[in-house]
Amino acid sequence: MENQTTVMEFILLGLADDDQLQYVFFTTLLVTYILSLTGNILIITITLINRHLHTPMYFFLRNFSIVEIGFTTTVIPKALANLALGKKTISLSGCLTQTFLYFMLGTTEFLLLAVMSFDRYVAICKPLHYVAIMNSQVCSLLAITAWIGGAVLILSPSVVYFQMPFCGSNIINHFFCDSTPMIELKCGNTKVLECMILISAVFTLLGSLAITAVSYINIIAAVVKIPAVAGRQKAFSTCASHLTVVSIMYGSCIFMYLTQTNRLDLSKVVSILNTVVSPLLNPFIYSLRNTQLQEALRESIKWSIVISKHPEI
Repeated sequence: MENQTTVMEFILLGLADDDQLQYVFFTTLLVTYILSLTGNILIITITLINRHLHTPMYFFLRNFSIVEIGFTTTVIPKALANLALGKKTISLSGCLTQTFLYFMLGTTEFLLLAVMSFDRYVAICKPLHYVAIMNSQVCSLLAITAWIGGAVLILSPSVVYFQMPFCGSNIINHFFCDSTPMIELKCGNTKVLECMILISAVFTLLGSLAITAVSYINIIAAVVKIPAVAGRQKAFSTCASHLTVVSIMYGSCIFMYLTQTNRLDLSKVVSILNTVVSPLLNPFIYSLRNTQLQEALRESIKWSIVISKHPEI
């Protein structure tokens, strides 16, 4: 019982012990975090101020960018602070909060990806009914469901997780409070907790992936029937960026949480892809593949230049 009550903070082993590598990791994390914030904030701003982008697709993309900012901010600032100060500690409350927000926002991301795939399905397969089906009330309801669903799906595992005390060691072999290395520090039998986490992960990942897969199977079936080559290319181009993001996110998370791997070092590398690289790439993927977003960005830049030269306007 004494060991169960003395764990008030944890030691994060991080990514490497070498001091030179610590500087490299700090610089890399800082640059990617700033770029990720900039890219996602830019998407949020552009889709808000440009009236041509007030459509369901950009409404969901804006929500996705907000989640991405929260998701990466849950992990990276603390990692940067520890690297800058030469520390490796995180408080018990900070660790539990980080774990909950990480999985809640991560679950919301996958639900939003499923919603976005459904939106593309309606736009391509039912274009004449798109405005009626994807009206503002339906879009708001879908977005709210994704946000609330992200919290609900991990609520039960979180309650059990928070109630189980920690025993003995307080060393976490990771750069943030991920569930897998932390469960190893829990007291007693963790089989029930592990089973609950697995069920939640399967339902979230495979359930949302099933919605995405069915949507794109129907999209592909509809697109191949389009007689004009230009029409097929335009239809596929609107889905290419979404499919790229889906591939990166599902691939990394399925590897981390649904495969039986004991290689924590490899898992940490995949975690970097999920928490650092993916939030950085997503804004650029959507921007590079989306001519409408590019045009809105160019217009905003031109308008900003005009305003700076003629503030009286």
